[in-house]
Amino acid sequence: MKQALKNAGLGVALAALTAIPAFATETIKATVIDGYPARALWVKEFTDFFIPAVDKKLAETGNYKMEWQESYGGSIVKPKGVLEGVKLGLGDIGIVTTIFHSSKLPSQAISAVTPFVAPDARAVAKAVDEIAKEYPTMQAEFAKQNQVYLATGVVLDTYQVFSKEPINSLSDLEGQKVAGAGMNLRYLEGIDGAAGVRGGLTDFYNMLQTGLVDHAMLWPEAAKTFKIAEVAPYMLKADLGAVNSKTITVNKDYWDGLPEEVQGVLQVVAVEYRDHVAGIAMDRAAESRDAYVAAGGTIVDMSPADREAWAAAIPNIASEWAAGLDGTGGQGSEMLGAYLGKLKAAGYDGVRDWSGSATN
Repeated sequence: MKQALKNAGLGVALAALTAIPAFATETIKATVIDGYPARALWVKEFTDFFIPAVDKKLAETGNYKMEWQESYGGSIVKPKGVLEGVKLGLGDIGIVTTIFHSSKLPSQAISAVTPFVAPDARAVAKAVDEIAKEYPTMQAEFAKQNQVYLATGVVLDTYQVFSKEPINSLSDLEGQKVAGAGMNLRYLEGIDGAAGVRGGLTDFYNMLQTGLVDHAMLWPEAAKTFKIAEVAPYMLKADLGAVNSKTITVNKDYWDGLPEEVQGVLQVVAVEYRDHVAGIAMDRAAESRDAYVAAGGTIVDMSPADREAWAAAIPNIASEWAAGLDGTGGQGSEMLGAYLGKLKAAGYDGVRDWSGSATN
């Protein structure tokens, strides 16, 4: 009888033990912010790719899981406010549009100051991200903004020129107003009478519709997403080049409080997201051009002679950029040479060699 009771008690104890999990999964909250709407390519893929990939990797150990809160489209910050928002802790993770912050993040302009080189988002994303990890300058700039750099994102296959009226050559841009964002406005400096007008992607439709500008520099996927064909039915295929414009960052205080396992997963997935988004950008390039035509748009190829003339007319903004960083100890010239070398190794020599002196 005693043995039976003993066995019964042991069975109850074992059952109780097996009902208790070997460990408790820790839940970590993360607020992600961007001022652009959820339909924007990089935002949509953060939801559809980045977050599930992090969740999947964390589930492999079961030690941690994320509780995500996504705030896009201006609910917390506007497109230009992500850098400051993450700095202040309004978001834990942000998709920073770096072209808005040339003074605070000057090294991020490395692809923007080298137009007419690589119309390939994949090659540019990889090269810029490698530069960021080989040289301390880029990460140091984000550190000053109380942020940890994760990875560079390139979401555009190449800038093109979209217009209200027919446009066939470089001369058609003379004396015209052209919308752009950041460094690409300097591409207009060598064109007689052309004036750059600063704006964001979400502004271009209204800028064109109201006549504030005659043209806008953006890429076909964005033109499709924001229905640019309705207000600018002519595209000059100039292939100005892919530009890194997005960077995934994490608030430094938040980062310091994360377990090493979670930090590691975020770093790995950020690189995967980089390549994933760049790949989608390239995959959708032809589709987006077709969609633009289907929506009433007309595409004209810029002649090789005009592309060479345009590239030659631009001041050597690459050397100017490098010299500016050199002056602050930022290794600009070394970064520029390494970046162009990476693109050349990937098969892109470009129309112009931007590594020369800062003169035309």
